Amino acid sequence: MTESTDKSEDEKFALHTSPGFAEWLSKAGGSLAFSTYQIGKILFIGLNAEKRLSVFERTFPRSMGIGISNDCRSLLLATQTQIYAFDNLLEHGLSKDGYDALYAPHMSWITGGVDLHDVAFAENGDPIFISTAFNCIATVARGYSFKPVWRPPFISEIVGEDRCHLNGMAVQNGKPKYVTCVSKSDVRDGWRDHRSDGGVLIDVESNEIIVENLSMPHSPRLHDGRLWLLNSGRGEFGWVDIDEKVFHPIAFCPGFARGLSFAGKYAIIGLSEPRHGKTFSGLPLQERMQEKGEDARCGLCVIDTETGSIVEWLRIEGVISELYDVTFIDRIKRPSAVGIIGPAIQRMIAISP
Repeated sequence: MTESTDKSEDEKFALHTSPGFAEWLSKAGGSLAFSTYQIGKILFIGLNAEKRLSVFERTFPRSMGIGISNDCRSLLLATQTQIYAFDNLLEHGLSKDGYDALYAPHMSWITGGVDLHDVAFAENGDPIFISTAFNCIATVARGYSFKPVWRPPFISEIVGEDRCHLNGMAVQNGKPKYVTCVSKSDVRDGWRDHRSDGGVLIDVESNEIIVENLSMPHSPRLHDGRLWLLNSGRGEFGWVDIDEKVFHPIAFCPGFARGLSFAGKYAIIGLSEPRHGKTFSGLPLQERMQEKGEDARCGLCVIDTETGSIVEWLRIEGVISELYDVTFIDRIKRPSAVGIIGPAIQRMIAISP
């Protein structure tokens, strides 16, 4: 068990893991980062020299999507009104205070309250991201909050109304390839009336709807030659047969699933406790949890994609009950990061050769 406290005793949370979680992470050869908008944090999970769990956290308001570069030396974090870019200050093979990565924020883009969700690196290194409030994929543009680059074919205009709840984005070679929406609604807040079976997966290049009748889908990801996603409203993780236009669930997730990453054949999935309100209520997930006699949990689960079995897990208790994104950081065993508040940022000086 690992316990962490912030400035207030009211913000205490504890992490528990399955007996083999640390060993699995060691064999995977990397570490994890996940975000919670609920109390505004990004958390890094690694292993110390004794191969015991190491937890490092930084606070950023409404932490949402996490993007990572191919070499894992740079990170993007979408927050309430900004996207931050972090770079690892430590060269390969070096460490500081027992950490082999020190991600420091070197740039940010102020977007305003556009309801940032998934974020990734574009071909040119700039962020591309989902603006859920404006129902579009966008990128940064000097002098503007954002530049729209694509919207679903059923969205008639770029306007600050969350109509379809566009949320997830799969990127291929620095270009957005697939997205998920909770519905095809073109009216403000219309997606809420179609949470159970109105979800769609869309091909960004062709504007074709690949799969329909999903329940609050999230986190489409391309890995190992397949397109994977979370059918969150039904608690399903699976892959999509693009030619046949069929979603094939392979595992049940014991919570509201958002955030998906991969380490080899293993999928790492973020889980949240269903919110007590209209957004999560009335979903098929509730009935399935009751049938299985389970309570929804908050944390991470590791699924073997060959068997569909949950092989390891991390559970969070306390003030954190909802997560948004998770990413595997390959080749980094114990990451740390610098926040934008406090004396540490004043000492993080990196001079370009």
